[in-house]
Amino acid sequence: MKQRRTRNQDRILQVMKAQSHPVSAQDLYLELRSHQFSTGLATVYRALEALKLEGAVKMRTLPSGESVYSLPQQDRHHLTCLRCDRTIPIDECPVHDLETQLHQTHQFRIFYHTLEFFGLCPDCQQVDVVGAEAVNGPKSLKDS
Repeated sequence: MKQRRTRNQDRILQVMKAQSHPVSAQDLYLELRSHQFSTGLATVYRALEALKLEGAVKMRTLPSGESVYSLPQQDRHHLTCLRCDRTIPIDECPVHDLETQLHQTHQFRIFYHTLEFFGLCPDCQQVDVVGAEAVNGPKSLKDS
């Protein structure tokens, strides 16, 4: 039997629908307070956990350790730089077919999935090249 949502859960979903990007629990808390909703931060965390278990929100953990939340309809995947923490959204999703196959094979009810690649963005790669040249000198053609 599906549990009814609390008033706080409904308010959080309402605020999240207006967001164009994933938000942290702290940001949701501040947004709720700006709408004159007197909800405590611990309540926001409990509501997000319940909504996550229901499949109504999805959570993503950033390299910094911060969790951000979004609606599952916002199917976004990311390239994340380990040096500068820059996140580049990927528009295409290569795992939708796998999700369907896993659901059929294992009768596993999938709410959402995440896909994230970690490495160095072009700017941070350039820093590596410039730094190596400063230490070793410019690479000549005969070194290649």
